[in-house]
Amino acid sequence: MLQHLYIKNYALIDELDIDFPKGFSVITGETGAGKSIILGAIGLLLGNRADVKAIKPGEKKCVIEAQFNISGYSLKDLFDDNDADYDENECIVRRELSSNGKSRAFVNDSPVPLQFLRMLGGSLVDIHSQHQNLLLQKEDFQIGVVDVIAHDETTKADYVKSFEQYKSDVKELDEMNKKLEAARQNEEFLRFQFSELQSAQLTDGIQEELEQESAALSHSEEIKSALYQADSLLNEDENGIVERTGMAAEALHSIESVYPKVKELADRLDSAKIELEDIAADVSADSDDIDFNPSRLDEVNSHLDSIYTLEKKHHVDSVAELISIRDDIEQQLSGIDDSDDLLSELKKKVADSKAVCIKKANALSELRKKAAKETEKEMNARLMPLGMPNVRFIVDIKDKELSNNGKDNVVFLFSANKSTDPQPVSEVASGGEIARVMLSLKALISGVAGLPTIIFDEIDTGVSGAIASKMAQVMKEMADAGQQVISITHLPQIAAEGVAHYKVEKSETSKGTTSQMRRLTEEQRVREIAGMLSGDNITEAALQNARELLNC
Repeated sequence: MLQHLYIKNYALIDELDIDFPKGFSVITGETGAGKSIILGAIGLLLGNRADVKAIKPGEKKCVIEAQFNISGYSLKDLFDDNDADYDENECIVRRELSSNGKSRAFVNDSPVPLQFLRMLGGSLVDIHSQHQNLLLQKEDFQIGVVDVIAHDETTKADYVKSFEQYKSDVKELDEMNKKLEAARQNEEFLRFQFSELQSAQLTDGIQEELEQESAALSHSEEIKSALYQADSLLNEDENGIVERTGMAAEALHSIESVYPKVKELADRLDSAKIELEDIAADVSADSDDIDFNPSRLDEVNSHLDSIYTLEKKHHVDSVAELISIRDDIEQQLSGIDDSDDLLSELKKKVADSKAVCIKKANALSELRKKAAKETEKEMNARLMPLGMPNVRFIVDIKDKELSNNGKDNVVFLFSANKSTDPQPVSEVASGGEIARVMLSLKALISGVAGLPTIIFDEIDTGVSGAIASKMAQVMKEMADAGQQVISITHLPQIAAEGVAHYKVEKSETSKGTTSQMRRLTEEQRVREIAGMLSGDNITEAALQNARELLNC
């Protein structure tokens, strides 16, 4: 419940500091006095977009603050989910707007993001402005009304989860179809590329090995000559390095007994001889292996050329990258080959998730159909006393394709006359009739939803006299049921029903035009309502009529 409102430097308002009681309150004032400014300020507290033009000219900052009583409205989870400071009894919401364009929001003196302010505002106040009558044209609003009456939150959430899975499965199938279609269109080229890469016999390190072999084959005579020379120097019978090393070792061993110091040197020569013998054997073997082989050289160079060509063609620098491309193409071709099985699996997945959706949509639809009957009964009962004795209000539910909100297409049908068949309410109802329909809908769903505060901005447009009195009674009954109801009105019949009456006035001062709102005393209410009845020339008859409306 809105308990207190403070506004400073907003539009035409210098400073406003005012309390609101529980129950039914009314706000009156001349057109252009600033009633819409008050609503605009409250809208900022609910998270509406801020505009620096709203700051009173000449001022650097405007402040709007409201105190709400939130006891009994189960908002703790909302605060906890958003890491906001929570007080089980009181909630203070503040919005500050600076001339430099910066906007800040606070809840219980702690900064909060605007998104949280919008969520919180939606749980605190419902502002029904005249443009909201256009909601009757929107399917989402109509189905939302039925859902509130149906208390189907759990069933609907369960359906939405299944529908999101169904959409995900459909998307996966569509993407796979597109991928496979693209692959099929490119299949011949892919198979040609794979054949080229496969025939290249690509393995890790193959390029380096072939390059080394090519170099060896290209210089075979030079290599064989060097190896032969080395073999000769190492293995010549008496003059070879191996033989001479052995002879040197024997010479040193012969003097070990008289010159022990040489033993280490002799042992080292023994080791060197063993190593030289191994080297000599390898050189000899390599010399035997080297032979000029033109056909093998051609074969190796041809293999290398194919690798170089493939690297250039695919814009890569290594065989490893070519192998990666080959494997990827192989995978694509495998996907094409296995596409029938894959598509069959995905189609079954889609069919299964759709079947689950349909089942849950049917359960949701059953709850809505029951709620539709209740809504029809309640709405007809509420509209008949509002000057519509022959009203027919029908909640028409037809099947449609599965969507985010189920399989139901909900349309409110309306007729105020016996001779007229019910048609969509937005197409056949007059402005006054739409106002009464919206008031009745708000009265119906607000009691169910348990919204603390509802503000009606000239909901009485297009009605007068006895109908206005009955609309006032509807709002008063909403207030008596525990809601705080605030109505901005131009009709004395409605103004007279408020437990508190506020007047918005505009005046000219030395600093310019200002708007102010004040709570009227009982005597001031009499004169205000008399003025609403007779205009500027307040007669005694008008005063008496006002007293009768106020029961005073």
